[in-house]
Amino acid sequence: MKIGVLGIQGDIQEHLRMIEKTGNEPLWVKSTSELAEVSGLIMPGGESTTMIRLMKKYELWDALREAIASGLPVYATCAGMILLAREIINYPEQETLGVLDIAVERNGYGRQVASFETDLEIPAIGDTPFRAIFIRAPIIEKCGDSVEVLSTYKEKPVLVKQGKILASSFHPELTDDLRIHEYFVKEIIGKE
Repeated sequence: MKIGVLGIQGDIQEHLRMIEKTGNEPLWVKSTSELAEVSGLIMPGGESTTMIRLMKKYELWDALREAIASGLPVYATCAGMILLAREIINYPEQETLGVLDIAVERNGYGRQVASFETDLEIPAIGDTPFRAIFIRAPIIEKCGDSVEVLSTYKEKPVLVKQGKILASSFHPELTDDLRIHEYFVKEIIGKE
């Protein structure tokens, strides 16, 4: 199965590597034609305002919104999650795709120097804790009724699911643990 990584800015290579390790074919997505080729898409972390500018430049902004509305499975990490959110509390003027019913706070866990790692309980992927890496991570402050919280940190959601959308505040691609990427492949893309 061909799984894309939005290839305009951010942790692209790391996600491509993880897709390959799951036994699937990774595709660096930089155009609408490449977007049309994939069975699922990962939106990496990076800098959300830069990502918006580049997505619009490459005509991916509206195309991605339409693809998600049509059922394209998406996994978004960090800045990718910010782009999917319904609302950015501390940057209300920043545009989003608005397809995930959450309200986030950009850099909610702190600036770069406040980055950290912690073990998370994520029952959906097994009993062994997942070592999560938070880098300038957004905090999910509110979730709509259709959003399922899969994991929390200090009582705040950090991994959520809504239909064919999976999103995390943290960066699983920076670990060697494939379980979240495998969950995306099997449970988000694989389930009809």
